[in-house]
Amino acid sequence: MTDLSGFHRGTRLIIIAAALVIVIYGINQAQSVVALFLVSVFLALIGTPPVLWLEQKRVPSYAAVMIVMAGMITLLLMIGGVVGASLSTFSDELPFYQKRLQEQVLALKPLLASKHIVVTDKVLLEYINPGPVLGLAAGLFAALSSVLSNIVLILFTVTFILLEASSFPAKLRLVHDNPKASFPQFTRFVNDVKRYMVIKTFINLIAGTLTAIWLSILGVDFPVLWGFLAFLLHFVPSVGSIVAAVPAVLLALIQLGGGSAALTAAGYLVIGTILGNIVEPKIMGRKFGMSTLVVFVSLIFWGYLLGLVGALLCVPLTMTLKLACEASEDTRWIAVLLGPEISAEGRPSGSTK
Repeated sequence: MTDLSGFHRGTRLIIIAAALVIVIYGINQAQSVVALFLVSVFLALIGTPPVLWLEQKRVPSYAAVMIVMAGMITLLLMIGGVVGASLSTFSDELPFYQKRLQEQVLALKPLLASKHIVVTDKVLLEYINPGPVLGLAAGLFAALSSVLSNIVLILFTVTFILLEASSFPAKLRLVHDNPKASFPQFTRFVNDVKRYMVIKTFINLIAGTLTAIWLSILGVDFPVLWGFLAFLLHFVPSVGSIVAAVPAVLLALIQLGGGSAALTAAGYLVIGTILGNIVEPKIMGRKFGMSTLVVFVSLIFWGYLLGLVGALLCVPLTMTLKLACEASEDTRWIAVLLGPEISAEGRPSGSTK
């Protein structure tokens, strides 16, 4: 009887694994559609708090949604106009910057020769030359532009999500045929996801703004562009701030020299450390923490599955999965595995309590 039970359990695991493979393959094949929907949900989560606030002020639901959407469209047009103009100019200047960077790399040849290290121009330009990093930064913005090329469809989707948000609990009660039914686990899950996304976006906005201000003070070209890149990549903890800093530091090196490049790197380090390691954990608490390994694996998984959008939203997507698992006793062990590191004494890593 025990062997039969084990056989059924093994068969069930195989079926679940096969189903997951099919679902993952299907999502990968429908990458563009899924990415569009995820961007819409992301914007809807950010727009939900002001809509609910307006409804509490007795503004009709449709009017509240239209007001929020008007503000969102205005903000997106402003950001798109400024960032788009900077990106266009940067793309035009890119060959010049890459050439200057190659010249600086080749200038290392006499210094290396004085240290009895003989290298050819080919080795320097192919294996040490960081110039292509600037091209990758431009490619990242181009890929993001292609995702947002369906911005009208995205905004329509966001509008309909916001219009349906307030009536969704009533629909659930109708499904359960109980007008007084409450769904505490579902409500807690939705509120946690909304709180995480709003706080994370707000912190990233601060990071991007401070980055742009610091680069403007130093005189680095295209500060708004690099601030916007910092805003996007700060959705990926630890790794994101480092990746965002590389093109700006290289540009500062080309344009202003080693001292300004060092100050640029220091600014990124200070902003990332204060916001990522002090402010964010204090505001969000341990509940919204994840282990470094999970962050890295989620970056690879979601990036492969959904491309650029998956890479940028890898942590919010994994955090949503973690919060969903916390809502059920049967899956809470998964949430624990996805959570922050635990010390040998059973405390969160870094905890002094």
